Order: sequence, then structure tokens, then C-alpha cells
Amino acid sequence: MNLDKLQQWLQDSNNDIAYISNPVTISYFTGYSMDPHERIFALLVFKDADPFIFCPALNVEEAKNSEWNGDVFGYLDSEDPWELIADNVRKRTSDTHAWAIEKDDLSVAHYQYLRGEFPNASFTNDVSSFIERLRLYKTPEEIKKLQGAGAEADFAFKIGFDAIRTGVTERSIAGQIDYQLKIQKGVMHESFETIVQAGKNAANPHLGPTMNTVQPNELVLFDLGTMHDGYASDSSRTVAYGTPSDKQREIYEVDREAQQAAIEAAKPGITAEELDSVARDIITKAGYGEYFIHRLGHGIGKNVHEYPSIVQGNDLVLEEGMCFSIEPGIYIPGFAGVRIEDCGVVTKDGFKTFTHTDKDLKIIPIRD
Repeated sequence: MNLDKLQQWLQDSNNDIAYISNPVTISYFTGYSMDPHERIFALLVFKDADPFIFCPALNVEEAKNSEWNGDVFGYLDSEDPWELIADNVRKRTSDTHAWAIEKDDLSVAHYQYLRGEFPNASFTNDVSSFIERLRLYKTPEEIKKLQGAGAEADFAFKIGFDAIRTGVTERSIAGQIDYQLKIQKGVMHESFETIVQAGKNAANPHLGPTMNTVQPNELVLFDLGTMHDGYASDSSRTVAYGTPSDKQREIYEVDREAQQAAIEAAKPGITAEELDSVARDIITKAGYGEYFIHRLGHGIGKNVHEYPSIVQGNDLVLEEGMCFSIEPGIYIPGFAGVRIEDCGVVTKDGFKTFTHTDKDLKIIPIRD
């Protein structure tokens, strides 16, 4: 679970303790996942002592029965969790001077409580970037889970395409997708709110779903994903409901060409910014560069958006085992939007996608 690598990092960086506060990070290192809501959930890792999980008392037995085989300490709602954390830390080690924290997650209030228990300690070191790099390279077991999430996304597209009717709302289609995922596939959590956008609504990339209704001869954009055994999928498809206009066909084909070119170019040795340029140059040459208004892609794993960012200015060299999305888009305000997206993994032979729904323009016949 890579805890040994975190402990080695503590030693190499002259830190005594890592306070891990992000539930997803805790799950990554321990195999135990939970939502603490407003309660305290943490993983304490030491440079030269055994780590422990700290969680609400009502979750202690669940944590002990999980993949985690280390100590678990809990607290009652009537108890002071910070005092108990401090007591357990001092039982582990006398070296409590240098702490590493997740600066992009730990709240100011929780930081102040920790400082109150260890007033002479330093909390200036950030472990977030080390964890980002550690999670960047997926294992075969992780990739298998990402493939499972991708298969669920492919199923969701079929449900969504079948639900399109004249006058049906975007929210109704999204609701059908979520419902059928639950009753047919046992999916209890989407990786983000299912997005369905019809007509000009699709020109706003993250709008919706709304009560807007689908009308004949519009493009309909889907962006969806699931959580499968703790790992996310994220995929987009755009379809035509009725007969697409020449302009609608044109922007679709430009976007499809850009996405396919980027997939074919995603190999070990290319940089993130070079890959972004592969797709962006095609869209720009076709005259739609101003309508491609976001990065080409983002990392994926236990979070739907992870490191790295496939974007201009990022000179990260892509390597085997890195997983990310390739999702160029063209969004013309007041007219239509197109996005085609697949997540996948870089292999020695190229980019292997986790989703496989056909990307030729799908034309859905008008139906009432």
C-alpha cells in the first residue's frame, strides 16, 4: 500500500510525522474508505514507528475488518479527538517536532487544533506533491479497477442514448442513467453528477443537467462516470437527435479527429503540453480554436480529477502507467457543444482507453 515509501520520504525529508487528512489519500494508503462527514478521520504515519488510523468510534470495527492490518483508535462524540490523537502520538514517538501535512486538504481549524496540542512543532512541510507523484503511476490492480469503471460508463451511455425522446428533460435522462446503473449494475456512487446537455446548453461545458428539454435536430452531450471498487471513470460522448446540420457535423468531425489524433500520439516520451497541442492544433486549424476553452485532459484514479494536467505549459514527460483523460471540446455559445472523452493508460505500445463506446457520429431517430 506504499506506506513504506511514505515512511522513507519522511526520513529523507527530515520529517517526523505525516498527518494524512484526505479520506481518499487514507484509502490509497490503507485500503479503508469512509466518509467522516464532520468528524475526524486521519492516518498518522511516523518515520520510525508503526502508523495508525484515527476515526470516530462508530467506525472502529469497520476499519479493523478492512484491508488495514494496523492499529485503529477511535473517539466518542463527547471526547476531544485532538487530545486523544496527541496521546497516541506520544505513545508512539518522542520525535514530534516536524510534521508534514496535506496543505491542499487540511482545514485551518484542524491545523490550529493540532498546533494547540503540539505548540512547539513545525507544520510547514507539504506531503501533497509527494503523494501526487506516488499516485501518478497505476499498478495492474488499479488499472483493472479503472477498466471496470470504464465498462460501467459504456453501459451508462447506452441507457442515456435509449432515453432520448422529444420533450424529455436533461434531468430525466440523467436520472434514468443513475437509476439503471444502480438496479442493473449495483453502482451506488457516480464519480460526479451525471451531465446531459441538449442543444445550446452543451456550449456551457459544466452546465446541467437542467429542466431544458430535448428537441429534434439537436446535438446532445453526455458526460458521466462511476466509482468502481474505489476507482473512477469519466467519459463523454455527443450524439445527434434527428438530422444534424452541416455545421453540427463539421464541429463533431473536427473534435473527433482531434481526439483520435491525441489518442494515437499518447505514448511514452511525449510531454503533456505536446499532447495538448496535437488536439488543439487540429481544432485551431479548422477555425474553432477559440471554442476549445479547457485543457486536453486530467489524471484519473481514486479521484475523478488527479495529477497530471494535460495542458499547455506542462512539460511533464508521459510514461507507462500514467492514466488520464483525452477530451477536446468545441463549444459555440448559442449554437451547440461537442466533447468526446476517454480515459486510459499509457503503455509501451500506446494509449489504451477504458471506455469503448463508438465515436462515429451516432444519429438517434426522432421519437415521441
